[in-house]
Amino acid sequence: MYNSIYYSIINILEIDIKANQRKSIHGQWSSKLIFIFAATGSAVGLGNIWKFPWMTSEYGGGAFVLIYILSVILIALPIMIAEVLIGRHGKQNPVGSLKYLSNESSTFHIIEIDQDLHRTTTKSKKYSNADDYTNWQLVGWSGMIAGILILSFYSVIAGWTMSYIFKAFSGAFSGIGVEESRLMFDSFVSDPEKLLGWHTIFMLLTCYIVSKGVKGGLEKSVKILIPGLFILLIGLAIYASTLTGFNDGLSYMFIPDITKIDANVILGAMGMAFFSLSIGMGSLMIYGSYLSDESSITNVTAVVAFADTFVAILAGIIIFPIVFTYNLDPSTAGPGLIFQTLPIAFGAMPGGDIIASIFFILLFFAAITSSISLINCLILSVSNLSAKICGRLSSWFFV
Repeated sequence: MYNSIYYSIINILEIDIKANQRKSIHGQWSSKLIFIFAATGSAVGLGNIWKFPWMTSEYGGGAFVLIYILSVILIALPIMIAEVLIGRHGKQNPVGSLKYLSNESSTFHIIEIDQDLHRTTTKSKKYSNADDYTNWQLVGWSGMIAGILILSFYSVIAGWTMSYIFKAFSGAFSGIGVEESRLMFDSFVSDPEKLLGWHTIFMLLTCYIVSKGVKGGLEKSVKILIPGLFILLIGLAIYASTLTGFNDGLSYMFIPDITKIDANVILGAMGMAFFSLSIGMGSLMIYGSYLSDESSITNVTAVVAFADTFVAILAGIIIFPIVFTYNLDPSTAGPGLIFQTLPIAFGAMPGGDIIASIFFILLFFAAITSSISLINCLILSVSNLSAKICGRLSSWFFV
């Protein structure tokens, strides 16, 4: 009897092990470090370097930074872990992973043990409320839609960034004043041909990287872009530490005025945390599906969240000392802080053209790594859906 029970348990364990050894249908990361690079690239983007500084200036400096950090730790990080876990378990795109999990959750297994033949038989049956689980894949599609909407404006800002790289190299910021900077930006964004051209170049570059697949495109790109991004960030932060407004910038960011904390600051900080970590966009599920079962999701996700927050804080440490050094008002800059206010400072500082070029290259690196994750998620989901539709059509015509 005991031998029969032991034999049955071994069979059950073998079934579970085989179930957990499923491979991602899209490929797998070659190492845990590559996942950290890729997920960091997905999280670190324009939200950290473009949006975080102007959100900080708009919502009162240190008060916003404090609530933002708390939101990342207490709210965004647990959700981020859950998304990566869903992706790794489902081994598919967000729609496929959620559908797989919903089917798994609505099914139970009956194991029949034949003690005489030392054999087990497993039968699968649906719960009576199995239909309640069928709509979970709609959550995956909502993530796809969110990713498309974000990419639709993300790619436009990235096009601005590429244009400003060339402006910086050409010396367009030298001696520029407030009015000249505003006119430069306004004339650029009012020219549809230039906007469409830069947007198209950026999207073609993004699609080319994604078309090369996990190892040929994603891994190769993040190996270059993410270390390069951090090198540029640290270099600019060292430069910012030499400016006269460095202490004022640090005080503005890290000494919170508690009286400024209200519902708007809390909602803004929570929204920034979700946006910055790419929560609810499906990209984390995609990258989680490439992750091996041996990797600790909690550890690698915590590293990504720390790196993302570190980049956002470092971007503020770079930008606000520049703003204060050249007597600019951060509270009135808004979304134009990067493209209208900073060029004035770059034009006034020694070697400003070089610093500006490095800064906008950094911004481009951040934009391309995030756009790769957004469009990769969309392409995989649509390609899988197209394959299923073609399969059904062929079965109708050839059966």
